[in-house]
Amino acid sequence: MSHRYSQSDIDAVYRVIAERRDMRHFLPDPVDADLLQRLLQAAHLGPSVGFMQPWRFIRIADRSKRNAIHALVEQERILTAKALEEREDEFMRLKVDGILECGEVLVAALMDGRERHVFGRRTLPEMDLASVACAIQNMWLAARAEGIGMGWVSLFDADKLAALLAMPEGAKPVAVICLGHVKEFYARPMLEQEGWAARQSLDDLVYRDAWGIKEEK
Repeated sequence: MSHRYSQSDIDAVYRVIAERRDMRHFLPDPVDADLLQRLLQAAHLGPSVGFMQPWRFIRIADRSKRNAIHALVEQERILTAKALEEREDEFMRLKVDGILECGEVLVAALMDGRERHVFGRRTLPEMDLASVACAIQNMWLAARAEGIGMGWVSLFDADKLAALLAMPEGAKPVAVICLGHVKEFYARPMLEQEGWAARQSLDDLVYRDAWGIKEEK
């Protein structure tokens, strides 16, 4: 018995993966509550090491709090630009978030008390972060399939954002997520369109048996 999905379903999966975009430009239209719940459920179905489910999501409904988060991002944007030295001006021309424009803002965070979870983390404690990233990717793909734009913003001081959101000791924010309707999706990743970087060749990133040994063609 075949466990393979239909070809149309398979094509849809690969299509949504290829057309997922880190969005920065949004329309102000609200995101339907049922749709938001579906996206959160998609995230919650993500894999996690030891089934620890370390993700926590905070929906930012208070406009003043959204403004405060944007201010933290703006602070870090300026510091990041300075750290980039010769690319400072180029970076400052990039749009790095849509916090003030999008329909919904969520903060994805690592839970507190993670040290209690040893399964899968004894030698690789960072697998809790990998698990949250998987949940976020689930949400991203579901959002793209639903026609909703999503952007992952990581320009912020984690301690300041944790304090703003009254997170308990040990919890850590890892992403500000912008969700919303968009006029259109970027034809290519925005940073590629803007000339910031180009996608590397897969052949250069896949090795065989040991580091740096490429597959023979």
